[in-house]
Amino acid sequence: MKYVPTLKKKYNEEIVQALKKEFNYSSVMQVPKLEKIVINQGVGQAIADKKLIEVAQTEMGTITGQKPVTTLSKKDISNFKLRKNVPIGVMVTLRQERMFEFLERLISVSLPRIRDFRGIDYKFDGRGNYTLGVNEQIIFPEIDIDKIHKIMGMNITFVTTAKTDEEGYALLREFGVPFKNIKRN
Repeated sequence: MKYVPTLKKKYNEEIVQALKKEFNYSSVMQVPKLEKIVINQGVGQAIADKKLIEVAQTEMGTITGQKPVTTLSKKDISNFKLRKNVPIGVMVTLRQERMFEFLERLISVSLPRIRDFRGIDYKFDGRGNYTLGVNEQIIFPEIDIDKIHKIMGMNITFVTTAKTDEEGYALLREFGVPFKNIKRN
């Protein structure tokens, strides 16, 4: 029997029906789904210290279970002493099983470890996608605090097939993403 992540099973069995009912979709194919999760970490100090990119790659690989890609600068910016094609960050794109596993760990383990955590803000991009900024990589239990060289933040983007922010919010809410209580317009 093939392993199916808990959140994927929950999506197929419960979330699809709940969203179909909430938005009066005529077909199951209209129900929005989570396409991918992109985790991006900018390492601006890597201009001066090249080892920071390697450290960020190792940590990101540990957190996601997938090898990160190094992102390069697109142009020269003299004020930041930045040259074109210099490594300035790392990113990972998670899909399928790894995406659901990461989302489950993020919701149930990592987010509650944030100091004074009261939920995340409602700020979608207008097309049903959501980006969450995390200030410290130490909220992930996979990271050993004793081996941290530098506290670095990251952006976690949830890319959905939702057409509107309301549909994207409903999808992530059903997955259990802890949003703050918001007042609708």
